[in-house]
Amino acid sequence: MKVTVVGAGAVGASCAEYIAMKNFCSEVVLVDIKEGFAEGKAMDLMQTASLNGFDTKITGTTGDYSKTAGSHVAVITSGIPRKPGMTREELIGINAGIVKEVTENLVKNSPEVIIIVVSNPMDTMAYLVHKTSGLPKHKIIGMGGALDSARFKYRLAEALESPISDVDGMVIAAHSDTGMLPLLSKATRNGVPVTEFLSDEQQKYVIEETKVGGATLTKLLGTSAWYAPGAAVSVMVQAIACDQKKMIPCSLMLEGEYGQNDICLGVPAIIGANGVEKIVNVTLTADEQLKFAEAANAVREVNGDLKF
Repeated sequence: MKVTVVGAGAVGASCAEYIAMKNFCSEVVLVDIKEGFAEGKAMDLMQTASLNGFDTKITGTTGDYSKTAGSHVAVITSGIPRKPGMTREELIGINAGIVKEVTENLVKNSPEVIIIVVSNPMDTMAYLVHKTSGLPKHKIIGMGGALDSARFKYRLAEALESPISDVDGMVIAAHSDTGMLPLLSKATRNGVPVTEFLSDEQQKYVIEETKVGGATLTKLLGTSAWYAPGAAVSVMVQAIACDQKKMIPCSLMLEGEYGQNDICLGVPAIIGANGVEKIVNVTLTADEQLKFAEAANAVREVNGDLKF
């Protein structure tokens, strides 16, 4: 099992670290455009192998995609954050160009690869990969829902004052502050609905704090988070590598599911050796259906700024 991670920044390096430490694949290849950067990150991570007890080989390369040949899974983290004065269209244009070029290089060297998209705006970048890669739809997965659900469970455990292992819940729809849909109606503490424990005010707090989870961290850190995104990716890659058939919320191309077509949005899916094994249709409340549709409309508007 060979895994490629494109982008050796904080998120990409965290992906590589968590994947290597779980010891389920033979090699992780880090790719970056900055001279020597991926090589240095790979060397630093390899020097932790004896300390952290893993045998996964980690290598780095400056833009040489031939080193990624034969990858079973590839993770795209590359792109730039939005800068002051930059329009959304400018951000999308730059990141779309990067993601498209990366995708072409990955598919050229690994025609059977499964691609996990992390780059933002994530739902739109996943849609772009679908439209330009030529890969079947079950081989393209956007990471957002896995991360958003982890943040949801963190806030639920905080409000419940419970161990996080007691809590289950998921977030669907768009990977954005306004389009995220935490499914409070499905969240439980050891099988008991969390609504039986939390007041209306607490429920509202959990939902709102989940939706701004990324923005909160950016404000505190001065940059995007990396530990939880890296861990979310590692869970998805392991589900594929070990054919775990795990149900993970992720951004997928919808063709009628949840009343939507020709759009990538977060929905629960069974993830295994083939990538997306099955999209899971869960029953939504009327309010949740409305919010899901609103999120879809917002993502379509962003998708309209793409230039294939």
